Amino acid sequence: MNSEKIKKIKEHLENARNPVFYYDNDADGLCSFILLRKFIDRGKGVAIRSYPEIDERYAGRAEEFGSDYVFVLDKPVLSVKFVEKIKSLGIPLVWIDHHHVDNREYSEMYENFHAYSFDEPVTSICFELSGRKEDTWLAVAGCIADHYLPEFAKEFGKENPELWKSGIKEPFDALYGTEIGRVARAINFGLKDSITNVVALQNYLIKCKNANAVLEENKNNEFLRKKVEDLEKIKNRVVGEAEETKEGNLIFYSYGGEFSISSDIANELAHRNKGCYVCVAFVKGGVGNISIRGKGVSKILKKLLKEFEHATGGGHEDAVGARVASKDLDKFKERFREEMKSD
Repeated sequence: MNSEKIKKIKEHLENARNPVFYYDNDADGLCSFILLRKFIDRGKGVAIRSYPEIDERYAGRAEEFGSDYVFVLDKPVLSVKFVEKIKSLGIPLVWIDHHHVDNREYSEMYENFHAYSFDEPVTSICFELSGRKEDTWLAVAGCIADHYLPEFAKEFGKENPELWKSGIKEPFDALYGTEIGRVARAINFGLKDSITNVVALQNYLIKCKNANAVLEENKNNEFLRKKVEDLEKIKNRVVGEAEETKEGNLIFYSYGGEFSISSDIANELAHRNKGCYVCVAFVKGGVGNISIRGKGVSKILKKLLKEFEHATGGGHEDAVGARVASKDLDKFKERFREEMKSD
């Protein structure tokens, strides 16, 4: 990890008296915020639900909070209008990410724009920044939820055997086979709740001293335990239905409803069907949001996006997300099958 980048980000954090942290709407994003919030003991968090970029509407929160600094965590795209709005407020904007995007346009637009990109998930970066060993559980949870097994997980497992187990070789083993994995999945589900309850989740996690406190039975986390229970039922049903559609080494399944948890469903399917390609599409309003898992799917998706009008997407080498028109899902499935065979 680049020590010079870490040093510069720490300087920004030290200078921030009333920062706002915008974070991606997943466990990696939320755990990143909680780590930094615990580290500097100030700042407000805002979960970003727009995809793939932060649109300008979110900039109003910085103005509402009277923020003197803006930090963006784990979000691969910023809209130009969002950056322009922050510039108009005269607030420094610090972007911490791991997607290696081109930020020259923003840097030329706003001299107080600062972008720092790393190879590890943002949770791992924020843990390095804070250096708070007592928060290792948050760092492990965020990393394995982002399909990354950090070096410090081994030591964490030795010190917390009740939260870990021997023989963990890949992130999904930890996510679906350990207690810290159960906590990570719960945090992801908690972010699917109302904005009021997401704020309550933030506040609750800030007060949690260890992983066991997240899901212990108490009045302060009833909302979280209820949401986890409800979404687990939906997830289990959809996973079962999706597995019945398996054709060779491809699972391609579409579903609808009130909640989009396609990423969680795709992760579990990939874990349960090792070696398979998995595509899970949540369909709503004429759009299919697809979570895709499998070896080298980033390369496949990059090729397919050029063939579908208004399609967007991206992510990691073996785990990506895409958005295409629902009318194109059948064609996307066939083209995906062709590409995975030729890869």
